[in-house]
Amino acid sequence: MSPRTFTLASRPSQLAKTQTHMVVASLEALYPPSADSPRFATSFVSTAGDRNQSQALYLVGGKAFWTTDLETALKDRRVDILVHCLKDVPTTLPDGFVIGAILEREDPVDSLIVKAGKEWKSLEELPAGSVIGTSSVRRVAQLRRNFPHLKFLDVRGNLDTRVAKLDAVDGPYAALILAKAGMVRVGMGDRLTADIHPPTLFYAVAQGALALEVRSDDVEALELCKQLIHRGTQWSCLAERACLRVLEGGCSVPVGVSTQLDDASGELELTGCVTSLDGGQHIQHTLKETIRSAEEAEAVGVRLAKILVDIGAREILADISKDRERRVVEAEANEAKETVVQ
Repeated sequence: MSPRTFTLASRPSQLAKTQTHMVVASLEALYPPSADSPRFATSFVSTAGDRNQSQALYLVGGKAFWTTDLETALKDRRVDILVHCLKDVPTTLPDGFVIGAILEREDPVDSLIVKAGKEWKSLEELPAGSVIGTSSVRRVAQLRRNFPHLKFLDVRGNLDTRVAKLDAVDGPYAALILAKAGMVRVGMGDRLTADIHPPTLFYAVAQGALALEVRSDDVEALELCKQLIHRGTQWSCLAERACLRVLEGGCSVPVGVSTQLDDASGELELTGCVTSLDGGQHIQHTLKETIRSAEEAEAVGVRLAKILVDIGAREILADISKDRERRVVEAEANEAKETVVQ
């Protein structure tokens, strides 16, 4: 029989393509070309998140916005392995799909990128009223706590599109907040002005990590993926995702984390926080435990989430849910009015 060709798929953005080619290169390094080596191909599938570049992510709801179209291709066996930014993957997958591997994480922090030609070096230096572009309610909620003099405005698009919007002479943005990992991967690391570390800004769950999603019955693909697992990253991200799974209820919520795992001792230090949209309320807690398996890592995440709920996160999340419902209704009403006018 001829060697099998595995098709790796992701979104059509510059970042997604770069990440997919990185994974292909890693697999090809494990399987140099020979008569019986597996082959690797790529496919890039537009998702609802790519097609809808106008609606605020906060109002869209769950992360399936980025993954459903890809999972349809996987289910239909048009592709074999999905390459995701793990932070964009729902914490509960549809039946028949599993995360086959979580790869070694890049630096998960968020970074400040200032407008071209400006001399500002930090958030502290930005003048009052400066507009920060970000599509993340997590970033806005946390930064409002310490920088009430700054304004925040949604910005969508691929990384190069967002940076172009930032640099536009007549554009409203003084700076952007973006994940450092993505900027580095696409070769735009020179635009990073400053990293914003916890506790100023806790990063998104699984930020900086890539994940490979496969059909749960595809034994060959699972075996391929297994060889790319980075244990430290996998355990850390599983703990973070377990925490978010308990907290989020399938929706995008302002949950931040910070994780440290000592590979030698197995000591996991996991901090989680939930922040109200206006930054006025902030619940934070840290657990430090020794773990010996992925299952124990997830158990730590679950315990942390339950503690956060008990000490005040429940009320914050309930308020956020009500706010989202109200804004969705308003957005639908405005859209209906515009349709009538047209």
